Amino acid sequence: MKSVLDQLREMTSVVADTGDIAAVKRYAPVDCTTNPSLVLAAMTDPASEDMLVHEMEAGRKSGLSAEDLADKLTVALGAELTKVVPGRVSTEADARLSFDTDASIARGRAIIADYAERGVGKDRVLIKLASTWEGIRAAEVLQDEGIDCNLTLLFSMAQAVACADAGAFLISPFVGRITDWYKKSEGVEGYAPDEDPGVRSVRQIYDYYKSNGIDTIVMGASFRNVDQIKALAGCDNLTISPKLLEVLGQEEAELPRALSPDSASGVEKVEMDEGKFRWELNADAMATEKLAEGIRNFDADYRKLLKVISDRM
Repeated sequence: MKSVLDQLREMTSVVADTGDIAAVKRYAPVDCTTNPSLVLAAMTDPASEDMLVHEMEAGRKSGLSAEDLADKLTVALGAELTKVVPGRVSTEADARLSFDTDASIARGRAIIADYAERGVGKDRVLIKLASTWEGIRAAEVLQDEGIDCNLTLLFSMAQAVACADAGAFLISPFVGRITDWYKKSEGVEGYAPDEDPGVRSVRQIYDYYKSNGIDTIVMGASFRNVDQIKALAGCDNLTISPKLLEVLGQEEAELPRALSPDSASGVEKVEMDEGKFRWELNADAMATEKLAEGIRNFDADYRKLLKVISDRM
């Protein structure tokens, strides 16, 4: 019998939630990602350490600031990853730009330009932006310029609707983080897969998109266990950590399809403007708290990377 992972690949595009080149080679995902925390991990990975050290030395000789070098290292790792995956590499913009539309647009363009200098076309890259109102507006402009975007830190239907209206290439609803919040709020140990709040959120978004012919890719992210993944089998994309990929690859059992465009229930299209977006996000305590926390955590990882670079320089 085929492994659960092989069955999943027949109905869903599997993405590696890692910048570990060895892990990417081992699990052969379609896409992968890079960000400051993954660059930090890559600095101790023999498969990428030499390349990053070379990049840092070149940056030091060129007089680059720690901030500029951090940006260079993120793209350098992404360029290496394009050599081992056939699809896209999501590349994160600085979290501090999450509430600045113009700066996010400029950063997205700069990332694409840096990739181009390394011989990587924009068709291999996704610009990863937080799903704030400002981030979504930046994605709208970049998409119009032919630069595809991954809207991340997505926790609510309001965010999903606004991303679709902006023509985002892909969204990343965070399954595990939603579940974490509800477990703490409701004082429970866990949920059955079909009752899991994170799973139900992605299913709701998927249903809305397929009901309304929305092309934006739904990519479930931030999984805590394989049951959450199985409950979303058939979702457009799922980004999975190496640890969970290994579990799925070792398990041999039938994997039923949970999501399909044919099962869309005809959800009516919603009109979304800035006022409604901000009100609905504010009314959703989970989404408000997890979005703010996610941005803070992304920034904390970025600051750790800056410190490591500064120390080494």
